[in-house]
Amino acid sequence: MYNIYNTISDLDISNGETKRMNCPNCNGFKTFSVTNNMGHLLWNCYKASCNLSGSKRTHLSVDDIRANFSKKDNNVEADFELPDCVVSHGNRKEVMQFCDDWCIHATNLNLLYDVKENRVVFPIVHNGIMVDATGRALSGRLPKWKRYGKNDLPYSYGSGKVAVVVEDCVSAAVVGSEVFVGVAVLGTSLSESHKRYLTQFSTAIIALDPDALPKTLAFAKELRGHVNTVKVLRLNDDLKYRNPTDISMLHNTGEELWNYHS
Repeated sequence: MYNIYNTISDLDISNGETKRMNCPNCNGFKTFSVTNNMGHLLWNCYKASCNLSGSKRTHLSVDDIRANFSKKDNNVEADFELPDCVVSHGNRKEVMQFCDDWCIHATNLNLLYDVKENRVVFPIVHNGIMVDATGRALSGRLPKWKRYGKNDLPYSYGSGKVAVVVEDCVSAAVVGSEVFVGVAVLGTSLSESHKRYLTQFSTAIIALDPDALPKTLAFAKELRGHVNTVKVLRLNDDLKYRNPTDISMLHNTGEELWNYHS
């Protein structure tokens, strides 16, 4: 059998670069990708029938490290300014009603309000800096969700080393706690920024809408090699609806992980 480590090493991938190629295991056309994330080589085949994935540390030069921090300064935390119409929520009745409907707390979430478009606005924060925001219409305005900037980092809420990957900010706010970090991908796919963000967690629990099972399984496959432990929850409903069976399943999974790691 071929030596996957030799194959990866021969690719000579620089920091921050991703290469896509035919899979050396199943020969799938352009299904194999390798990423160098700060000297951490991550590889995965996206073909459902192939289980080739893994990771390996590699040498990172001083120049690579400096370039990476420079890139972060210029991009990830690039200057972002909210439009003047986005202000503090100020306990506005529209925002308070939205929070009451979903049993979430406006102040804890640092929610804002778009007075022009009547949207509740969720700030996206990285290293203590707001780098973007996404707003949810409180009326019939389209689109229902609006991104205010161009950063593709996910929205997150909570603390701990277990990420619960969901689709929208409300679900992330509902599950975020001292145990779980709700991570909303705000789209239909995982970006490279999402994957890099999720590498900080020991575990990722994929908990998407029950109608999105194929996407759930695809997310799980993509994250293996980026996160040590990846779990899939097969839900009865979207987590923001707090289905008792789903919430119990989530907490039981968290308890199992705690017992396993303690």
